[in-house]
Amino acid sequence: MENDILELLKNINDKLDKHTEILNNHTQILGEHTQILRVLEHASEVHRAEIDKVNYAIARVEGEVKGIREDLTAVEMITSKNWNDISKLKAVK
Repeated sequence: MENDILELLKNINDKLDKHTEILNNHTQILGEHTQILRVLEHASEVHRAEIDKVNYAIARVEGEVKGIREDLTAVEMITSKNWNDISKLKAVK
């Protein structure tokens, strides 16, 4: 009877050892996955910063283009007025 109980306990202990080994392997794999996720998270943060930098540059360029358009419109209006004045001067001759 005692031998049977000892044999059962030994079998249970062997199974627990196998499960412990499996859990240790899974823990190691989980640790590796955690490291990979941290690296990916850092890369994502770096990309986000680069995207923000590009968005800022685009906004600045848009502002400059708008200013150039306004200046060009002013030049066109002044040129038109000058041509009008030239036409009037030619008509007076």
